[in-house]
Amino acid sequence: MKKILLIIAVIIVAVTSCTTPNVTYFNDMKNSQNEAIKHVLDIRLRPDDKLTIVVKSQDQRLSELFNLAIYQQRVGSTTGSSQYMSGYTVDSQGNIDFPVLGQLHVAGMMREEVAKLIKDELINRKQINDPHVTVEYANFSVDVMGEVNKPGRYQFDRDHITLLDALSMAGDLTIFGQRDSVKVIRANGFTNQTTYVVNLQRGDELYASPAFYLQQNDVIYVAPNDYRARQSTINGNNVRSTSFWISIASLAASLTSVIYMIVK
Repeated sequence: MKKILLIIAVIIVAVTSCTTPNVTYFNDMKNSQNEAIKHVLDIRLRPDDKLTIVVKSQDQRLSELFNLAIYQQRVGSTTGSSQYMSGYTVDSQGNIDFPVLGQLHVAGMMREEVAKLIKDELINRKQINDPHVTVEYANFSVDVMGEVNKPGRYQFDRDHITLLDALSMAGDLTIFGQRDSVKVIRANGFTNQTTYVVNLQRGDELYASPAFYLQQNDVIYVAPNDYRARQSTINGNNVRSTSFWISIASLAASLTSVIYMIVK
């Protein structure tokens, strides 16, 4: 009886070492199930953020006074080029220096609030009677790192970007990414940061997380799961190396020898 139990234990250890990881999302969610999003975060301007601001009116000459120059940017080594407008950088005091209007405090504002501020100032100061002001983000981006198919820095031009949006742009997690502990690292000013751990396998936890909606310059890190970690050892062995397969063969031979000795 003891021999049989020992054999079963050896087999269990061998099998569990090769367990297939759980790679599904939203395991707790059912058809027509509603989940409340508890932290709907708006993008509010901070120092070092960049904006493009365009002012239009029926009088084109007046509009040009308030718009920065448009530059031609060469694309790669080809002869093609693209246009881009120089932007406004929010300074350390939370201000931008706008033509004619001077210093405007915009820190803590959303972009539509900045557009309304500029429009009201232009009208109140009798600069333009019919201004139409458009404000866009010039550097709203996040970093996606780790076990995703296309890691990199991704830029957005709209509000309310979610963690799922960023991961989709990065080509989704690889089969080896930990779906139950995705980290979102968020800067709070220049000296502090907060790390959120998000479980993509549970919709209730995902939608309740403060990291569901991203902020500018968030860093998303997807750690490798245990299966991936076992593929790389201290001496650099992995599933593609000869030494890895030699180790597997040695382990199999040892297990066979142990089982034979037990049965015998």
